[in-house]
Amino acid sequence: MKIKPYVYCLLACTALACNNPSNEQKSDKANLGDTTAVSNTAAFGGQIDGKEVKLYTINNGKGLTATLTNYGGRVVSLTVPDKESKPVDVVLGFATAAQYKASSEPYYGATIGRVGNRIAKGKFELDGKNYSIFTNNGQNTLHGGKKGFQDVVWEGEQLNDSTLVLRYRSPDGEENFPGNLAVKVTYTATANNGLRFDYEATTDKRTPVNLTNHAFFNLNGEGSGTINNHLLRVNANRYTPVDSTLIPLGNLASVKNTPFDFTTAQTIGSRVDQDNEQLKFGGGYDHNFVLNKGKTYGLAATVTGDRSGIKMQIFTDQPGLQFYGGNFMKGENVLKSGVKDDYRTSIALETQHFPDAVNQTGFPSIILDPGKVYKTTSEYIFSVVK
Repeated sequence: MKIKPYVYCLLACTALACNNPSNEQKSDKANLGDTTAVSNTAAFGGQIDGKEVKLYTINNGKGLTATLTNYGGRVVSLTVPDKESKPVDVVLGFATAAQYKASSEPYYGATIGRVGNRIAKGKFELDGKNYSIFTNNGQNTLHGGKKGFQDVVWEGEQLNDSTLVLRYRSPDGEENFPGNLAVKVTYTATANNGLRFDYEATTDKRTPVNLTNHAFFNLNGEGSGTINNHLLRVNANRYTPVDSTLIPLGNLASVKNTPFDFTTAQTIGSRVDQDNEQLKFGGGYDHNFVLNKGKTYGLAATVTGDRSGIKMQIFTDQPGLQFYGGNFMKGENVLKSGVKDDYRTSIALETQHFPDAVNQTGFPSIILDPGKVYKTTSEYIFSVVK
């Protein structure tokens, strides 16, 4: 029997023990990791690296509910109403922490760092010193190396029904990056019917930082099939072309008259199989778009589910947006709804600085200096089109 999206969302929440504690339980004296501010974590997956994995639920009181875990700073589920006012879980995820740990796709819903996206050949030079990072994506480093932020247990503090704070201290030399990096991510279920990510970081040595979230979306609901019929508009006249290993060539190319032109809304699959070298390199879309708004806060992209009518607008102060169309999904993992993560059944839209920025002098810098605060905001806002 095929499970409808709104039904499997409820099943997933039951399996994950998504019970929000009362306000009385969340006192002003709550400390980091206070178990009174979390759900029944035993049902979710026990310990990783000797630290307890916990689940948290936040909501805005208007129909948006997000379940998150401190393992990897992940969005486990995100439920919003569809055009018929039925709840739909629009984020792919797993029922246990162990499944996240064992997944052949390690980035489901995760906070990505220290450096999101790729570093060419895992090497960069900073202040006269050469650094080598583990190459986990062919000859390149992807999303922070062998054990990025998606594979660590964060400290959590639920401030109220709508706000969760996760913190992680990345020690000097972790994955060979310099400096002790203190990271804080605040997740807020907003009155705009959005999920907002506020990232902060400080360091005691100069170090590259490029944080993002790697939620995989299907706006028709997890397990509902292809995303190729989703309608996508990206506020970008240019993108960064890549070589065969998906490292940017360094130039900013026009999207005009190419399959990368989403300046007007297009279905994702309408041109994905065209005879285009860039599409061949990525197996489809896996490219960074240069947002027209620059570094100011503004609209980056709009996606609409063809069946649900759910519209997602992405706002950010970051200069780039990585659009990944699920090209490498192979149906190897069973999701929380009981279905597999088949080919092109989700998309990732990661707000970011540009890939390999640490090696590309023409790209906006991702180097954080001691005494400075890395601070960025992105929000995913949901509505419906009837």
